[in-house]
Amino acid sequence: MSLSLPPLFTSVAADGPPREHAVALARAGCDGGTVVHGSAAGTLEAAIVFAPETPLAHAAQILPVCAVGFQNALGALAPPEVAVHLGWDGAIRVNGGLCGALGLVAPAADPAAIPDWLIVTLSLDMLPASDDPGSDPDRTALYAEGCGDMDPDALVEAWVRHTLVWLNRWSDGDLRALHAEWRGLAHGLNTEITQGHEAGTFLGVDEDFAMLLKTGAATRAIPLATLVDVAD
Repeated sequence: MSLSLPPLFTSVAADGPPREHAVALARAGCDGGTVVHGSAAGTLEAAIVFAPETPLAHAAQILPVCAVGFQNALGALAPPEVAVHLGWDGAIRVNGGLCGALGLVAPAADPAAIPDWLIVTLSLDMLPASDDPGSDPDRTALYAEGCGDMDPDALVEAWVRHTLVWLNRWSDGDLRALHAEWRGLAHGLNTEITQGHEAGTFLGVDEDFAMLLKTGAATRAIPLATLVDVAD
């Protein structure tokens, strides 16, 4: 099924896992704005291929752009009592429970180089993985949060539309608005967290969306580019 997307975006039904299909299309030289979508076993999966014009260190900011776009999309389609929050690392939380994640995929991880392409992936649990909700109390699914009738294709379409709004603002240099929107949705601010192999207090982000993690008297900035998954 072809999605109804804004101009310059093209939908492709996934032939296999959307992430792998998107990587194959990107390597073959597909246009930026290609949206690969599919679902399997109660999970919605999608990926958007971008064609960056700046080094990866800056281009990686597309992750919070897409994350805010997704929150806005799900917030518009879900019942009003459903709260959606975002982890710095791409985690998606619905009513406090981990429900999915966004990720970054690139052909290489050099933050100073302009990548040939950059992909933002989306994985979202539509149905619970288990009939026993107590087996993993930190996880949830849209069905369990009152969104059982949500159309996955409509959600992907809304994600792309809302992301385009923030993509345009980000491209125009409106970082203040993006930072303000993201901070209001961020999960775990001013709490003790573990990011990768490091633990500390999550103070927020700097102007480049690097995580500010305080450990003892020292505060370290962890760049967004460290989240990039290099495609096999």
